[in-house]
Amino acid sequence: MKTPTPFKIEVPNEVLTDLSTRLKQTRWTDAPESSGWNFGTNPAYLRELVHYWQNQYDWRAQEAALNKLPQFKVTIDGVSIHFIHAKGKGKNPKPLILTHGWPDSFYRFYKVIPMLTDPASYGGNPDESFDVVVPSVPGFGFSDKVAHNSDATAVLWAKLMTEVLGYTSFVAAGGDVGSTITKSLANQFPSLVKAIHLTDVGYPNGSEDWSTMTAPEQEFGQFIQRWFFSEGAFSLLQATKPQTVGYGLNDSPVGLASWMVEKFHGWSGSPENLDDHFTKDEIITNVMIYWVTQTINTSIRTYALEAQAAWSGGLKSNQKVDVPTGVSLFPGEAPFPMEWVNRKVNTKRFNKMTTGGHFAALDAPQVFSKELADFFYSEG
Repeated sequence: MKTPTPFKIEVPNEVLTDLSTRLKQTRWTDAPESSGWNFGTNPAYLRELVHYWQNQYDWRAQEAALNKLPQFKVTIDGVSIHFIHAKGKGKNPKPLILTHGWPDSFYRFYKVIPMLTDPASYGGNPDESFDVVVPSVPGFGFSDKVAHNSDATAVLWAKLMTEVLGYTSFVAAGGDVGSTITKSLANQFPSLVKAIHLTDVGYPNGSEDWSTMTAPEQEFGQFIQRWFFSEGAFSLLQATKPQTVGYGLNDSPVGLASWMVEKFHGWSGSPENLDDHFTKDEIITNVMIYWVTQTINTSIRTYALEAQAAWSGGLKSNQKVDVPTGVSLFPGEAPFPMEWVNRKVNTKRFNKMTTGGHFAALDAPQVFSKELADFFYSEG
């Protein structure tokens, strides 16, 4: 058994001083008048966010709040993994590993950790609690700055749960990149993973035979095609030439915020007011996790490694999942139909939600927590 080391976030003052200087010296670009979000990140929102960042945001307060979470580090197969391990308060908590995506981080789950470990805190069944494990994906945040594809990360997660934390079986959940890693985990280690929960099951990648698809699936495919041409440029860039944009994102905090905030807006149903979904503290703290660790480049490189593995046909995450799977479709997600879900996973539960978006654990934490508890405890 490997023994993890307690971890505390302690960003050096010089990093924060340098950030302050860069924010003050931002060279703002022009923008079409009243452009809103039509050409990308809303210039009015971004200026407002940066003004708050410079004058009101308090990283040290956010750092102290994050350090209240039980954080650890452990080296697995030569990779240092940062993770949260919060024990449940129920009679027999289920071990649960939660995996984030991009452009979020382990911070995606900070609201649901106390709900999942203590369901009574939100009116849930106190006997339906979890031992919650939230790792930072390799190349993200406080894990090592090394990019992995989903299959390689899944191997690390299996070793984290068994060789480090000593669980003999567990359940898993994720969204975005986290969904892909969770599917791979289930496919590679079905004897360990008893059930999984996803907020998306994967999207068409051009290899499908659409003549075999049902009418709802074809409608979904057409939606994704339109979406890709209007919203998917980031994915193609990150899957092919991530280094090109990485230089600028690692050098400019405003550029980094713009690149990430646009996704928080678009993937939350494109709300008129993003503040209705996420506070400015939440948006900036997520950006800060990338900034202070300088992991934006390795995080986007995971798209390239994933694409390379997919093109070679070797990804376990692309195979249908036989492990029992629960799926929650939140309003901000692409509207995948039940037929598509069944094609991708062994569906035991499929719920269409009325609130929340791509980052449901962050903007609808109680709903998200209840979905996980209801599904995983129904599976025994």
